[in-house]
Amino acid sequence: MSFEHNISPEFLEAQYQLWKKDPGSLPFEWQLFFRGFDLGQSPAGPERVDAALAHKQSAVQSLIYRYRDIGHLLACTDPLSPCPISHPLLDLSAFGLGEEDLDRTFHTRRFLKKSATLREILDTLQQTYCRSIGVEFMHIQEPGERQWLIDRMEPVRNRLSLDLGQRREILRKLMEAALFEQFLHRKFLGQKRFSLEGGETLIPLLDAVVRKANRLEVRDLVLGMAHRGRINVLANIFRKPLENIFAEFADNLEAGFVGEGDVKYHKGFSTDETPLGEHPLHLTLASNPSHLEAVDPVVEGKSRARQDYYGRDGERRVLPVLIHGDAAFAGQGVVPETLNLSQLEGYRTGGTLHIVLNNQIGFTTTPEDARSTRYATDVAKMLMVPIFHVHGEDPEAALFAAELALDYRQSFARDVVLEVICYRRHGHNEGDEPYFTQPLMYERIRSRPTVHEVYAQRLVEEGLEEKVVEEMASQIDAALEGALGKKPRSLDRGHRGKWSDIRRDWSGEPVETALPRKKLLALGERMTAIPEGFAPNPKVEKLLRRRLDTLRKEKGIDWATGESLAFASLLSEGTSVRLSGQDSRRGTFSQRHSTLYDAETEKACVPLAAVAEGGAAFRVFDSMLSEAAVLGFEYGYSLESPHDLVIWEAQFGDFANGAQVIIDQFIVSGISKWDRSNGLVLFLPHGYEGQGAEHSSARIERFLQACAGHNLQVAYPSTPAQLFHLLRRQVRQSFRRPLVVFTPKSLLRHPGCVSELKDFSSGGFREVLVTAGPPEKVKTLLLCSGKIYYDLIGALDGGDREDLAILRLEQLYPLRTDLLAESLSPFTGARRFCWVQEEPSNMGAWSFLRPRLAEILGAEPEYVGREEAAAPAVGSHRLHKEVQDSLVEKALGASPKSKP
Repeated sequence: MSFEHNISPEFLEAQYQLWKKDPGSLPFEWQLFFRGFDLGQSPAGPERVDAALAHKQSAVQSLIYRYRDIGHLLACTDPLSPCPISHPLLDLSAFGLGEEDLDRTFHTRRFLKKSATLREILDTLQQTYCRSIGVEFMHIQEPGERQWLIDRMEPVRNRLSLDLGQRREILRKLMEAALFEQFLHRKFLGQKRFSLEGGETLIPLLDAVVRKANRLEVRDLVLGMAHRGRINVLANIFRKPLENIFAEFADNLEAGFVGEGDVKYHKGFSTDETPLGEHPLHLTLASNPSHLEAVDPVVEGKSRARQDYYGRDGERRVLPVLIHGDAAFAGQGVVPETLNLSQLEGYRTGGTLHIVLNNQIGFTTTPEDARSTRYATDVAKMLMVPIFHVHGEDPEAALFAAELALDYRQSFARDVVLEVICYRRHGHNEGDEPYFTQPLMYERIRSRPTVHEVYAQRLVEEGLEEKVVEEMASQIDAALEGALGKKPRSLDRGHRGKWSDIRRDWSGEPVETALPRKKLLALGERMTAIPEGFAPNPKVEKLLRRRLDTLRKEKGIDWATGESLAFASLLSEGTSVRLSGQDSRRGTFSQRHSTLYDAETEKACVPLAAVAEGGAAFRVFDSMLSEAAVLGFEYGYSLESPHDLVIWEAQFGDFANGAQVIIDQFIVSGISKWDRSNGLVLFLPHGYEGQGAEHSSARIERFLQACAGHNLQVAYPSTPAQLFHLLRRQVRQSFRRPLVVFTPKSLLRHPGCVSELKDFSSGGFREVLVTAGPPEKVKTLLLCSGKIYYDLIGALDGGDREDLAILRLEQLYPLRTDLLAESLSPFTGARRFCWVQEEPSNMGAWSFLRPRLAEILGAEPEYVGREEAAAPAVGSHRLHKEVQDSLVEKALGASPKSKP
């Protein structure tokens, strides 16, 4: 539809007549619109000419807006396709303008000049928005941010001003990228390397990011990326020694690795660079499996931890950078999950630079089969941030966009997306044949010169001597050849800096976690104190008083109080605590109430924050409704916080299903693959209460199946004091391993699930607990873990069963077989040994424990529990109770309510 149909000429004429009579009667914008026109001189009649020229003036302003809005549709950004030459929404006729208007002068608003010819206006807009950079930014709702971008793009036409020396450096980086890939192809023929060829512009782009970040006083850059181009980035940005890279290609054991290792294009690396010769910049490349975008929240968590370490100015000091593939950015759900973290209180990192390396194809899947959007980056519009689309063979355009993006990030603390549209010279890997599925595309690619050849020819035409290009190539090739035969350097980087006092290996040494009674009572007073003038909900105030009362009475201490004591004790000792998850401030079961809210003002109060000493902090956050991104974030945070207690809490234990990639690929195997220890704690509510298949099971069996080589700690504590000691042990032991804790639901308020103060002031975490009468009288020995213990005890109804002993395995892995054997040894007269669990036989701990218990007992124990099932639990509360009662009865060997 043309512009004439959008605004009524009668309306424009009426506004113009009002302006002539009384300019002040119109809004300021309309005054500017009509000011300066001499419209009464045309023989065609002043009224008609006035309206027609005013109409054109308005059309010009609309044209400016539209070029800023959709000028990217005319941008030349795809190396494999002809540049667009027109678009109906940007034609002059769409605005009621024509060739006759090109040399007419128009007044402009918020443009480079107050007045300009239409030809000048078009030239500026087309050069800015329709060349090698297409920009999407008019969806940003904050006018100040839009104008900030306009003021930095239009005056320079989205172009850097570079001298020949600066262009030579760009050429050098392009050549380093290209010749490195060619060298690998010659020397290690047939090996996968996930080549960067076709996207070599990434290397000068990242080099510019590093230099610009350093100028902006960034001190830490944390980078996450998948495998394509990763080895090239390691070599030419992180300066990982070439001899080490070549040793990994040669599968040389001298390259060195800890544990089982990983393929070379998944490994991380860190180094210190001084790109400007002044302040050092620490560069970190996060380790990442083939699950592509799974590293995104990990990088954000690592960055946030470092920012918290810097303090108030941390967001400006630490820059997260994520490199994405186009298919993954559009297709993987963790991407929008991570984007959604960007402005949340507990997870923001001051803005992330997203670089989308658009190869225009996935493995073999084309864009039309991979997404329903025009651009691979459209999902990022949810954040209302600028998106730059850049021609992959114009490195100068990429550098301009990168520098502008970082300026924007530092100015507004928001994400920026930079898409480099390029191609993949080879298939998905170097052994793949892309002609099978995209013959026409790859015919075009085969005939294209490399990016560095195109850029070199451009510089030669501008005065660079060809021998300079030849010398560059010789120097780069010589460096590559020279490194090929060198012995690899030692790069033991797993436990340095803040990790230097943490042991690599697991240790079973006992840890002192008890605290004096006097200190526990003092902590109880402080952690339940309500500030003067603060009015919490009366029910919450009563709950806090009850907590303090149980501490003063030294008995009846419940789960939430035990947890709070653990947090308070660590905080008072200078250890920071971070807890996040869905509804973690209050607690899913209204048990925690770590954050109080004034009933009249909703002002928040965090009593535990006042307990912190020695620079420690208590950070508790309600997360967004995500598991993968939030758990990934907390894993990343824990990698940078070896001396903090970092906890992710699932709303229900089975919610961990939504984060299985993070659990399997990072938490479980990170130490084995990448030598990256961490002490992250997972709180997973678990227990069968007849509420259906969901929210019953935290899938104990899955975690135990993944246990090997002391990679995890898996615990199912059954008392508040046990939780207290377990959490304190986690940060007081000499090593770090992830801790999976199966936490209760119904036991949170169970009258039997309580501890006495003496349980906190003596001893420590006990991997095995025994409930028994005289050992010589015991005939039946029940082994169990967690909530089922209370069902067994409750069924006795206070009865005395001297013939019965119950052993609780509080730590399922590492299984302390020595302690278990020691605990069993007194019961020499026992004739019946049972493993009792709530879960079906193909779930829970049974499959894991069965052979281990058989070895200790000398015979396979009897199994008491549910039969194997496909779903964790039944949906009927009645049926649940029947089965629960029957398995308890079977375990006890008598009617549940009868007394022996």
